[in-house]
Amino acid sequence: MGDRAGGRPAPETGGTGSRLEGGRAVSRTYLDYLNEKAMPHMWCPGCGNGNILKALLAAFAALDLDPRKTVVVTGIGCWGKADDYVTTNAVHGTHGRALALATGIKAYRPDLTVVALMGDGDCATIGGNHFIHAARRNVGITAVVANNHNYGMTGGQFSATTPAGSRTSTSPYGHAEEAFDLCELARAAGANYVARTTVCHYRQMEKLITEALAGEGFSLVEVMTPCPTYFGRLNRRGGPPEMWRSLKEEPGLRTGCLVKASRPSFEARYAEIQKAARAMTGEERDPDAR
Repeated sequence: MGDRAGGRPAPETGGTGSRLEGGRAVSRTYLDYLNEKAMPHMWCPGCGNGNILKALLAAFAALDLDPRKTVVVTGIGCWGKADDYVTTNAVHGTHGRALALATGIKAYRPDLTVVALMGDGDCATIGGNHFIHAARRNVGITAVVANNHNYGMTGGQFSATTPAGSRTSTSPYGHAEEAFDLCELARAAGANYVARTTVCHYRQMEKLITEALAGEGFSLVEVMTPCPTYFGRLNRRGGPPEMWRSLKEEPGLRTGCLVKASRPSFEARYAEIQKAARAMTGEERDPDAR
C-alpha cells in the first residue's frame, strides 16, 4: 500500500484536508485524485467504468478526503483496474478477495477511508462469501460494484448477476440460473447503506457514492453498466448507444437509496470490546503502543 504516482500525487495538505497551492488552502477537485499519467484508461468503447471512476473521484472531492488517508482496494476484472487511475493509497488483491483485504485494513486502521471497487464476478461470484460477511459485520467499507452481468475481462463468462436466459461465452444457448439481487442480499445481511444507480444517471451516481462514503458501517452502491464487447454482442443488444439507451429506460429497475440504517459499525464495536478487555486485565494502554 502506498501513494500512487500520477498527475497530482498525494498533495500537501492544509488544515481541513484541502490541498495547498501557493501557500494557501484550495478545495480539491476530482483531478486531485486522478492519476493522469496512467491515461488513457484500458476500458472498451461504450463501457461505463470511466463514468463510475469520475463519480467516485468527484465524491472524494465533495468530502475533501485526504488522499493519504484514503485506501482504494480492488480485485481482478475490468473495474478492478481502477486502482491504476487514482492517487490515493491502493491495494490490488486477488480475485474475489477485495473485501477481505479491505476488512483487514479497516480493522487495523479505522481512521482510514476504505473503498472496495469490484465487478459483479469479483464481488458476487468469487467473492460472494466475503460480501455477505462484510455486510453482516457492518465493516466501515464502501463497496462500489460495477455490474455488467458478466466477466468482461476474461471473455464474457456468466456471473452470479447474469440474468436467466442470457447468452454468455459459457452459456451460449442461454443461462439456466437465476441472478443474485446484490442490493437485496446486502440489505438482508445487515448493511447500513444500500443504493443502486446506473452509469446513465451520473448526478444520482455521484450523490449516492458521496452519501455512502459519508456514512458509518458497510455501504454498497451497485452501478449498472453496459458491456457492449461481450454481453451486448452475445445477446444482440446493439452497440453502445443502444445499450446505454436501453439501460437508461429499463423498466422496473429500482434505483436510488434503498436502505439507510444506523447500526453500530464493526470497528466501533471492536473498539469497545478492546477497551473492556484492557480494563478487565488492568492494561489500560493501547496494545499497539508496546
